[in-house]
Amino acid sequence: MATLELASIVKSFDKTTILHGIDLSVKDGEFVVFVGPSGCGKSTLLRVIAGLESPTSGEIRIDGQNVNAVSAAHRGCAMVFQSYALYPHMSVYDNMAFGLENLGIETAQIESKVGAAATLLRLNELLQRKPTQLSGGQRQRVAIGRAIVREPKLFLFDEPLSNLDAELRVSMRAEIRDLHARLKATMVYVTHDQVEAMTMADKIVVLRAGKVEQVGAPLDLYNRPVNTFVAGFIGSPRMNFLPIALLPPQHPDAALIPPGTHTIGLRPEHAQIAADGPITMKVGQVEQLGSTSLLHGTVGQDTPFEMVCNGQTGITGGDTVKLGLPRQDMHCFDKDGQRI
Repeated sequence: MATLELASIVKSFDKTTILHGIDLSVKDGEFVVFVGPSGCGKSTLLRVIAGLESPTSGEIRIDGQNVNAVSAAHRGCAMVFQSYALYPHMSVYDNMAFGLENLGIETAQIESKVGAAATLLRLNELLQRKPTQLSGGQRQRVAIGRAIVREPKLFLFDEPLSNLDAELRVSMRAEIRDLHARLKATMVYVTHDQVEAMTMADKIVVLRAGKVEQVGAPLDLYNRPVNTFVAGFIGSPRMNFLPIALLPPQHPDAALIPPGTHTIGLRPEHAQIAADGPITMKVGQVEQLGSTSLLHGTVGQDTPFEMVCNGQTGITGGDTVKLGLPRQDMHCFDKDGQRI
């Protein structure tokens, strides 16, 4: 278990700066997820924490100790990669034991550590198999087990579920979250999938172009995004953005819109069909999902709009519907995309 502090972390490669002064604090036992689009710097930041990359400037502190000059092998971090990185010629047991053997740990202690990790991850019956004889989920559990036996201060996960199919990703998300609850370990997890971030994290760090856009609990980011980038990235389907000019002056809530509002944000599940609604949506496609229906269309001058309807609907492509815009569910942003 450990705390982690990042103070003004900058990382540049030649003349290209990837990380622009990252400040972050991770509590002991916290599950923190870095999320953002490809190229935002989240994996680079994880590698800097692990010691696989050196920061250009700034401090990394683990349990209050500056570890900038400490090698990756001695930082007390264990990393789980997207590619599993298992030795194909070794058994599951040997893959999990290899790092401990290199440290010169006694055989009996290695057997105890590997056995405990195998029990925790339900790998006991697979210890003599080779990685090629395992499913993707089993391989990922072996990679996690290899990290557990080291008893690290920090667990670092770099998009560990990206190679799994959709159904397996769901079950592995639950397994990793359950593992965190049992180990009470400090974990930092990188993903580009905001659903993973929302369902797994105690705290989400949203990154864009090497900068932190917002840090907070999943529902805090969902309910009060600080700007249109976070609002559009967190949530699936993404938030709708409407120019303020689309809201008629006679709308009953128009006077409640803060001065300086340039864009209104409305999540698809908050849009309402209303006979006297102020906005007309031209429906393009309808996705019938059984328990819900997702309507895709446009409003105004071809502004994209999506809405979620409970249950099944008789609305089809080509229909038009009137939309109500409840003020309590609106998010207001200024011309720079910042929340008002």
